[in-house]
Amino acid sequence: MKFDPTIPSTTETGERRQSDAHSLSVGNDGPLLLHDVALVQKLARFDRERVPERSPHAKGSGAFGELEVTEDVSQYTKAHFLQPGQKTRMLARFSTVAGELGSPDTWRDVRGFSLKFYTEEGNFDMVGNNTPIFFVRDPMKFPDFIHSQKRLPDSGLRDGNMQWDFWTRSPESAHQVTYLMGDRGLPISWRHMNGYSSHTYMWVNESGEKFWVKYHFLTDQGVENFTNEEAEALAGKDADYHRRDLFDSIKKGDFPSWTMYVQIMPYEDAKKYRFNPFDLTKTWSKKDYPRIKVGRFTLNENPVNHFAQIEQAAFSPSNTVPGTGISPDKMLIGRVFSYPDAQRHRIGTNYNQLPVNAPINAVNSYDKEGHMQYFHSGDAPVYAPNSYGRGHQSDDNAVVDNGWEADGALVRAAYTLHAEDDDFGQARTLLREVYTEEQRERMLDTLAGQAPDLDDIVYPRFIQYWKNVDADFGAKLEARGRDGQGGDDPVGAGEA
Repeated sequence: MKFDPTIPSTTETGERRQSDAHSLSVGNDGPLLLHDVALVQKLARFDRERVPERSPHAKGSGAFGELEVTEDVSQYTKAHFLQPGQKTRMLARFSTVAGELGSPDTWRDVRGFSLKFYTEEGNFDMVGNNTPIFFVRDPMKFPDFIHSQKRLPDSGLRDGNMQWDFWTRSPESAHQVTYLMGDRGLPISWRHMNGYSSHTYMWVNESGEKFWVKYHFLTDQGVENFTNEEAEALAGKDADYHRRDLFDSIKKGDFPSWTMYVQIMPYEDAKKYRFNPFDLTKTWSKKDYPRIKVGRFTLNENPVNHFAQIEQAAFSPSNTVPGTGISPDKMLIGRVFSYPDAQRHRIGTNYNQLPVNAPINAVNSYDKEGHMQYFHSGDAPVYAPNSYGRGHQSDDNAVVDNGWEADGALVRAAYTLHAEDDDFGQARTLLREVYTEEQRERMLDTLAGQAPDLDDIVYPRFIQYWKNVDADFGAKLEARGRDGQGGDDPVGAGEA
């Protein structure tokens, strides 16, 4: 299908339209006619313009760019696009987690940080956030978490009490919530925030050695954040502030960039590390595993059609290339299934055939038919193995170089605890040792401002939750009182 903006308008099938302003009617004032094909097509197509929005991460935008590898990490991975000097076209999408498509960009929320690299070995996706951890560690709880961030079933309103009810009954959330309620919960722009894989992934080198890896993308613009007051004012003044900022910056040639680092853990270290390295609610200490520089990516190309190139963009951690892989991270394994499944529902069975999602290398997939198939294999055999020349992989002695060993009974249980694993320890370290006194005070203000929305069931757990993170901090929050202004606690929060 060719597009030519210089010719008069046509129907979808190429027939010249007689009018873009008037329907076919019986006389000037008469009824309209069902056989007005141009009108019926226009209305029916309009009725179907919206695809289902993403359930989490609905509101966002992005841009294209390039990753340039400036360092040598070949001792850790054989991935072609990560070899020294390689340049790879890419797409980045930034988003909020909880808000719907029309929600303000500047609400306090985690920001999605998803990257798609169009490599010569297939597409590689890194689906992360602007935080190095997450709220839950098991995918069984993920839908419940998202539901708690959305809207009440009766009023259809967002509800802070519902959020805190889930968080305080899910103590593994403490590290992420401490991060979210701090300054970095309100980034001043997508350009001024870091990105993280959050999950642990695998790298494999040419010799077959395996390594565990976490990705870090540090903004070259510097980290900057809003105050509560600034973010609230912008939410009402310009709900698309972050989207506008990124587009306008690139349009005027101010191309944002991020320096890519990784933390590398030798394969065997995972068994004895002091924290479970596959627990998404935990980080690895940079003292134990320092960041290693890889390169830099720069965003230098705006989309020319937001819907086709951003809204229809489909990211999934299932998109790996040789030299990369996943890990026993339970949330990651859940997302490997859930993300492409969501895209099949959202934009169709053949979503990977859309230009924004299609790989740049040749493919020979035995996928067959489905809604909106465009790419096809002609009259080639549609099954493997076959006797008529279409290539297929033999399953004899197939090598899986990015797997790991596992043995045990089938159970529904939490991760095996490592020496220093607990739900509040890393949150306490973040609050005490990373945040400054001024940052802690701003965080107290944020939390005290949310306390009046909590009911008599949730408020006591809210106070105890923060006492579990840090007793002194929790006591200061309790002293602010139910109304956030200080005074007696009307429901005995300190006794929970």
